[in-house]
Amino acid sequence: MKRALPILLFALAAQAQPPAQPPFPGKASEWQGFPRYDFPFADRTVTVVTPAQTAPGTPWLWRGEFFGAFATVDEALLKRGWHVVYLAAPNTFGSPDTMYRWARLYDELTLRHGFSPKPVLLGMSRGGLYVYNWAAAHPDKVGLIYGDAPVCDVKSWPGGKSPSKSKGSPKDWDLFKQVYGLTEEQALAWKGNPVDILAPIAKAHIPVIHVYGDADDVVPHDENTLVLKQRYEALGGHVEVIAKPGIGHHPHSLEDPTPIVDYILAHRLQ
Repeated sequence: MKRALPILLFALAAQAQPPAQPPFPGKASEWQGFPRYDFPFADRTVTVVTPAQTAPGTPWLWRGEFFGAFATVDEALLKRGWHVVYLAAPNTFGSPDTMYRWARLYDELTLRHGFSPKPVLLGMSRGGLYVYNWAAAHPDKVGLIYGDAPVCDVKSWPGGKSPSKSKGSPKDWDLFKQVYGLTEEQALAWKGNPVDILAPIAKAHIPVIHVYGDADDVVPHDENTLVLKQRYEALGGHVEVIAKPGIGHHPHSLEDPTPIVDYILAHRLQ
């Protein structure tokens, strides 16, 4: 009885310990087998997916748009101890208002949660506008840019303006002009495109990798990625490209994301 008493007291003490607090507030669920948290922040909803065991330095992948879409890279990095982050601000084309909310989220994650000060940015399709706007304004807060068939010039998409080969999207073109408060003439002359704002990114020597389909008629690579590559390399940078022969705008990423993940792990700034 005397021997059993300490064991009983230990068990009772363990039961009395408060349950571990989740790392983030809001709704807890799972995504691809990993803990997921969705919570309100800056009048938007933030999604954070956490790894089973966090890698040293708490690296993270920050998606510009389309959480969960063609997410082979996201899953591969989660398995390596990365976090995946998304702030839901759809169809805002990386606007100044959205960048303000990104800045608040960046401070929240780096200062309060110890995330790496240099996230890897994933710009998929129109998400390219988000990540390049952030990188140009905050080049010291980027570890690498991964563009996946990214929009690099709005005259191509959503504009579809001659001589562009893009099918364009009149609805999204009108929405873009509305978000930025531009007339048609101002939108055509707009210099906020990724291809126009590369100087501070190149000065910071930020590594860049783009993946594209060479049959993409939505965001044609020769009007977007290849123009950006030419201009970035003229500024002294380098853009690694992975072309997918015969592939259109979809599917994004690679079925086997190893080449992308290997490049990210080998080249990202820390």
